[in-house]
Amino acid sequence: MEKPRPDPPPLLLALVPVLLTLGLLAVQLFYFGDFTPHIPLVIGLAITGLVGVLRGQEWLDIREGVFHVIHVSMPSLSVLIVVGMIIGVWIASGTVPTLIYYGLTILNPSIFLAAAMILCSVVSLSLGTSWGTVGTVGLALMGIGAGFGIPAYWTAGAVVSGAFFGDKISPLSDTTNLAPAVTGVNIFDHIRNMLPTTVPAMLIALVAYLAAGYALIGSDEASFGAIDRITRELDARFEIGLVPLLPALVVVVLALMRKPPLPSLFAGVLVGALIAIFQQGAGVHDVFTYAQSGYAIDTGVAEIDSLLNSGGIQSMMWTISLMLIALGFGGALERTGCLEAIITAIIARVKTFAAVQSSAIATAFATNLVAGDPYISIALPGRMYSPLYRGMGYSTLNLSRAVEEGGTLMSPLIPWNAGGAFVISALGLGIMSGDIQNLLYIPLAFACWTAPLIGVFYAFTGFFSPRATDDERAGWDKSSEDVMDLEDHALSDSNA
Repeated sequence: MEKPRPDPPPLLLALVPVLLTLGLLAVQLFYFGDFTPHIPLVIGLAITGLVGVLRGQEWLDIREGVFHVIHVSMPSLSVLIVVGMIIGVWIASGTVPTLIYYGLTILNPSIFLAAAMILCSVVSLSLGTSWGTVGTVGLALMGIGAGFGIPAYWTAGAVVSGAFFGDKISPLSDTTNLAPAVTGVNIFDHIRNMLPTTVPAMLIALVAYLAAGYALIGSDEASFGAIDRITRELDARFEIGLVPLLPALVVVVLALMRKPPLPSLFAGVLVGALIAIFQQGAGVHDVFTYAQSGYAIDTGVAEIDSLLNSGGIQSMMWTISLMLIALGFGGALERTGCLEAIITAIIARVKTFAAVQSSAIATAFATNLVAGDPYISIALPGRMYSPLYRGMGYSTLNLSRAVEEGGTLMSPLIPWNAGGAFVISALGLGIMSGDIQNLLYIPLAFACWTAPLIGVFYAFTGFFSPRATDDERAGWDKSSEDVMDLEDHALSDSNA
C-alpha cells in the first residue's frame, strides 16, 4: 500500500528551495559570468529533498517523484538525440547546404526574417514538434541569415517565434494535447480558443520582422559579396540540387500522414545517410561519425565553418544533462508539495476572473522558470486552477490557453529551461562560449511573449473569455469534476 504523502509545507518553507536556487543561478550567471546552470540546479534539488526529508518524507518517495518527471519527458529527450543525428547527417547529405544555397539565391534579404518565421510556423504545424523544426529548418535558416549579414540573435528570434507558435496550434504536438487533457476540454476547441491570441501575436511579429529586415539589410556590396562567397563555396563542396532535399521531404510527408514524430525524424536520418554515402561520397564510418560527433569541415569561409561544424549526438549532451537535472529539480519540487503550496497561496489571493487568468499565465511561466520543464508548467497549474474556473462558471478553455501561453511559449525564452537550452544548442548560439549577446533572441522572439500579454488584455476586457456552456457543466457533473465553492473562497466572478 502506497504511503500517503504529507501535506504541502508552509508557504515560507516551500519558497526556501525556490529562492535559494534562483539566487545561486543569479550568482553563477551574472556574478561569475558562467552560463552553466547545472550545479545550482543540482544544489536546488538537494535542498528540496532536504526540505521533504525534514518534514517526514522518505527519500525514496522524493526520488520516485524525480524519476517520474524525467520518465514523462523521455520522448522529448529522445527527440534531442535524433535531432543531433539529423543535424550532422543532413549537413553531410547536402540537405542543410542546399537549403542555405537556395535560400541565399532565391530569398529577398529584406523579407528574410518574416519569411523565416512563416516557414518555421508551417513546418512546426506539420511536424507537431518545435524542437524538430528548430534543429532542421531552423539550422538552415541560421546559415541563410549569416549569409545576409543578419545578426544571429535576430534570425534565432524569428525561428523561435515561428517554431513554437506552429507547435502551439498543431494537433500533433505533445503540449497541445497535454493542455486540454489536464483541463478537461476538447483539443480542437482548445486550438480554436488559442487563435484570438495566436493570430494577433503572429501579425505583430510579422510587422516587426519586416521592419527589422529593411532596417538591417543595406545595399552595400560587402553583403552581396559575402553571399556570393558562401554560395560558391557550398557549390564546390557539396552536390547541390533536389536530391539532397529528399530527407526533409520524407519527414514532412510522414508528418502529414500523422506518423509519430520520433520515427519520422529518424527516417530523415536514414534517408540523409543514404544520400551522404551515394551522392556526396561519404563513407559509412564517416556517416556514423557525423551522427555521433557532428560534421567537420574547413572551407576557410568563417560563415560556413561556424555553421556546418556542428551536429551529432554529443553536441546535445550539454543540453540533455541540463534537462535531466532541471527535470529532476522540478520533480522534487512537485513531490515535496512545494509547488502546490506556492500555487495554492496564489489561488487563495486572487478575487476576480481577470486576476485568476493573469495568475494562471504567470504561474505557468514561474513554474517554467523554476522547474525548467514545460510539461510541469502546463500540467500542475492546469490541474490546480481547474476547480477555480469551474466554480466561477468560466470555461476551462480559458485555462488551457493560459497554461499554453505561460508554458509552451515561454519555455524557449528561459535559457536553463528544456526549451531554451535546446534552442541555444541546436541553433549554435554559442552562449557557453561567451557569445552572451545572442541571448538577445529572447526579446526578439516577439510572438512568444506578446501572446501572453494579449491574453492578459482579454482577461481584463472580457474579450474571448468564454463562460462555461450547459454542455460543459453537464460534462463536469458526469465526470465528477471538482468545482470550488466560491463562498469559501470569497471570489468574485466579475472581470474587474
